Amino acid sequence: MSLRGRFKPTRRRVLAAGLALVALIGLGTVTAVASGQAAVHEQDRFLSMPQAPGSSDQVRIDTSFFTTGSSPRPAILLAHGFGGSKADEAGEARTLARSGYAVLTWSARGFGKSTGQIGLNAQDGEVQDVKHLVDWLATRPEVQLDGPGDPRVGITGASYGGAIALLAAAADPRIDAIAPQITWWDLPQALFPQSVQGSSPADGVFKKLWAGIFFTTGSSGDIISSGNNKPVSVQSGPVGCGRFTPELCAMYNRVASSGRPDPAAVALLEKSSPSAYASRIKVPTLVVQGQQDSLFPLDQGDQMAKAIAANGAPVSVDWFAGGHDGGLETSDRVTTRVTSWFDHYLKHQSTGTGPAFRVTRTGGVDSTGFQAVLRGADGSSYPGLNGTAQRTVQLTGAPQTISNPPGGAPPAISTVPGLGALSQASQLGVSLSLDFPGQSASFDSAPLDGSLQLTGAPTADVTVHADRPDAVLFAKLYDLAPDGKTTLPQQLAAPLRVTGADTPGGRTVTVRLPAVDYSFPAGHRLRLTLSSTDLAYASPSDPATYQVAVAGPITVPTDAALTPEPTALPTRTWALPLVALAVGAVLLLTARRRRALPPPDPVLADVPLEITGLSKRYKGAQDRYAVRDLSFTVQRGQVLGLLGPNGAGKTTTLRMLMGLIRPDEGEIRVFGHAVRPGSPVLSRVGAFVEGAGFLPHLTGRANLELYWRSTGRPAADAHLDEALEIADLGEALNRAVRTYSQGMRQRLAIAQAMLGLPELLILDEPTNGLDPPQIREMREVMIRYAAGGRTVIVSSHLLAEVEQSCTHLVVMDRGRLVTAGEVGEIVGGGELLLVGTPASYGPERLLVAAGKVEALPGIAEVETVEHGLLVRLNGMTATELITELVRLDVPVERAGPHRRLEDAFLSLIGGGA
Repeated sequence: MSLRGRFKPTRRRVLAAGLALVALIGLGTVTAVASGQAAVHEQDRFLSMPQAPGSSDQVRIDTSFFTTGSSPRPAILLAHGFGGSKADEAGEARTLARSGYAVLTWSARGFGKSTGQIGLNAQDGEVQDVKHLVDWLATRPEVQLDGPGDPRVGITGASYGGAIALLAAAADPRIDAIAPQITWWDLPQALFPQSVQGSSPADGVFKKLWAGIFFTTGSSGDIISSGNNKPVSVQSGPVGCGRFTPELCAMYNRVASSGRPDPAAVALLEKSSPSAYASRIKVPTLVVQGQQDSLFPLDQGDQMAKAIAANGAPVSVDWFAGGHDGGLETSDRVTTRVTSWFDHYLKHQSTGTGPAFRVTRTGGVDSTGFQAVLRGADGSSYPGLNGTAQRTVQLTGAPQTISNPPGGAPPAISTVPGLGALSQASQLGVSLSLDFPGQSASFDSAPLDGSLQLTGAPTADVTVHADRPDAVLFAKLYDLAPDGKTTLPQQLAAPLRVTGADTPGGRTVTVRLPAVDYSFPAGHRLRLTLSSTDLAYASPSDPATYQVAVAGPITVPTDAALTPEPTALPTRTWALPLVALAVGAVLLLTARRRRALPPPDPVLADVPLEITGLSKRYKGAQDRYAVRDLSFTVQRGQVLGLLGPNGAGKTTTLRMLMGLIRPDEGEIRVFGHAVRPGSPVLSRVGAFVEGAGFLPHLTGRANLELYWRSTGRPAADAHLDEALEIADLGEALNRAVRTYSQGMRQRLAIAQAMLGLPELLILDEPTNGLDPPQIREMREVMIRYAAGGRTVIVSSHLLAEVEQSCTHLVVMDRGRLVTAGEVGEIVGGGELLLVGTPASYGPERLLVAAGKVEALPGIAEVETVEHGLLVRLNGMTATELITELVRLDVPVERAGPHRRLEDAFLSLIGGGA
């Protein structure tokens, strides 16, 4: 008999449990009406639940229930991600409600207004809460029942919410279908990954940055809301544990201090791992895993899919171009597929659920220059990470000796957790990884005689000999182009700890590299790099020496059975004639209004830009402004950095400035002239925002010449030679743009913006796609450009570049101005002091000096930097520090406060993303 067959509670028992369960603290009903759509009714409640099975103590869970009617329909439990709350899921809840579902969202224990402590989806905590939520759904008249006390219900959620979907399906047989997204299957393996085949997480490498983000988010405060606006302290525990259970907090403190897992930590995290309950998950499962995800990579979804399919349940797998590191693919397609999954398995509709396996691929960039072309490849079965076939590629290179530096610093860089720009850049052919000489060894293949499509996790045998029992390494598989450029697919590295590496001759192990979907072009090489450090992981603090060598070819999994989707023309291609007609109509209808522009202001005739009271909100978002009451002024000779997190309103502001869209309120004046679409004063403005729109079949030079001719101005005014010097494309100027890389298109677009040497130059993310030397050159170009009396406005996420190139800043957040002023004033001083030493005072002597300074009273910490020390003061003054340095015979060339723009920026926006 199945689990479902054994679970037959009586209606009386369910109703009695529901009455004991529900404590109606507050009830609100909100009706959202959209044009042509059903009204969604929202009911907010607090549900009281046992703190633990059999406990008389209660936790209160904040819930919202969404429906479009009172007739019975299937239900969906919609879970939020870690650090979020039910509010994050309200939009998707309304969408699912309009699709014919009763939707229940909730804030998990310790999040939002829910009480209780975070147990990482513990069996006796969060999992029991979900079972009580299912009990509550069984009492609702709007929810369809399969039997007494058994609602027809599915669960979906991402990350933390995806894990609870899996764990709840294992614990409660009433759940009928699930769609977990970008989540974990084996939590110890995710946080302590070990890429040596046959080894366990007990020998894993601590994923310190992601783990730190997890635990810092959950321990950010010791007070949580009770739901009735009264603070409630969490239960007492170790200092800094915040909302975590003391057991989890103690585990993290222990592991973070030692830098490696212990058996107790692995055992504790296994309790929150769906893998521990795999045999109980027997419901249809849509596995959505992200390719841009260094937290829960594709191998977690792979194990999930195989284990559930082994139970006889229908399983489909979707690798989409997104994840915890960001990504290029929007969530709309995934949301649609999740809805279709529930339509099929909850509503029993005949609609398809999509292919058994789908992977989103990036086919370069479109003709506008900067938008990735995404298309799927489908398979009738899921091949797993070994693919349906394998290809071996020989690697060459003699054994190499590398070192692990003291303290594991400086670390190599593969992934910077949460920084999606890195993964997106990788998809567009730009690698931002960094390996230090002396700390890394590389082994290359011969040039490929044809393209190689990798789909899965490659493997390679390596031999490691160390002067210590354990060797910690990070394996990366690069794409090495003929011009020497390297690309690290998805910015992923495989951490491995080789135990017994100090035995004579070392130890040969099989390394499983990160699972990716990536195409190596013909003529390119594969490069296997082994590095001793990585920014995202904990490396040994003691110095060590490793000798590494390849012990065989690299095995690359492929799946020739995948069928790529046809490449469709962008929608805008078909819309161009309609757009032209619409633009013509708008110009005719607004001609009178444009003739009635406000007169120029002579006082502002020499002011490049003045924005006053600017506001803009989009249709359907009446309660949320993209830009609101924005005012600032930009003077000649300034390089102004426009900063803000995603969604701050920067791009909307720039589009209004260029006359592409109209503000709802306020005014923009360029050199005293009011800006409207088509304003003559815009001829004094050059801009590069959201792609340049090149014709792919023409050469770079022809594109620039054609663009300038379209302005109707004399060819001599284009200053084409200056623009081409900036572009520095060499012979590529005479090649078709369709052959250009992302970086080449970027440089051509910037040159186009500078044609005519406009007095006001606007650049949106100008360094995207540029390598470090080109970024430095772009920085110098902007400085030189403004030094000639012109003005540059640059919007960028590279704060270090903004700090070095900009004279002034405007910081925005949620559409509003946070601050404006000179860079020096905004960055200001701080408790960090940068002490410069002569270049002859080598790294070894700096390390010794750092130890002596750190031992002084009034010093918090000391870090060595190139030719100097970075000292965090804790009571000692800067003058006293200089005196002590002289006493310690440390030569001081310079000293001054050190605070990065990043620190100031995060402080201004409250640490937002």
